[in-house]
Amino acid sequence: MAERAAGSGVQSVERVFELLERIADAGGAVTLSELAASAELPLPTIHRLLRTLVGLGYARQLPNRRYALGPKLIRLGEGANQQLGALAMPQLKSLADELGETSNMAVLDADMVVYIAQVPSRHSMRMFTEVGRRVHTHDTGVGKAILAQLPDEQVRGIVGRAGMPTPTGRSLGSTEALLADLGGIRERGYSVDEQEQELGVRCFAMAVPNAPTPAAVSVSGPISRVDEAFAERAVPLLRAAVEEISAELNR
Repeated sequence: MAERAAGSGVQSVERVFELLERIADAGGAVTLSELAASAELPLPTIHRLLRTLVGLGYARQLPNRRYALGPKLIRLGEGANQQLGALAMPQLKSLADELGETSNMAVLDADMVVYIAQVPSRHSMRMFTEVGRRVHTHDTGVGKAILAQLPDEQVRGIVGRAGMPTPTGRSLGSTEALLADLGGIRERGYSVDEQEQELGVRCFAMAVPNAPTPAAVSVSGPISRVDEAFAERAVPLLRAAVEEISAELNR
């Protein structure tokens, strides 16, 4: 018997991905009852789907009976990140060529951000950013640009679980300070890492609108070159880049 479709899709497939997304939104681990309350699905259905996902390795049950995302999703996520990074490379190269500084793309990965693509500056300066590196959201330009797209409650959950280390004296060390900064980012449309991750380095970043996963693009360099005049040139170019990437993703 053919499976009943929901709308234009297959209902059980839609439910599986809804459960996976809700586990991710909960910080990576959730109880069966919490899923039942948020997913609005019958408990037996949720249990059946989870049992299948656990058997396939796309979910796992922890000793405390909570359900977490499974290791098989890592390979899928890495492959998707590589494709997303490759798609953005023309825009990143254009930014680096026009501005002369390093351009990056990063995505939200659980409660951290991971860099998935980079075009380095033509200047010889090594910075903390490199493809594959996972960093906190609250002290990076890309991280704050992404957080500014999320509701405050979700932001509190992310930094509450990940913590808020302060690698420099300029790093934001409290949720209240972060939320105030995010308010400014939402108003102006871009974020600034003001030597918050690395002393001597300034970064301007902007979220990719309507991305399938929260993502942002940044341009960073030494404060001697990345100044207010640089910002006047960089912000319009960043906006054009993220809009082009968004258009490519939604074709």
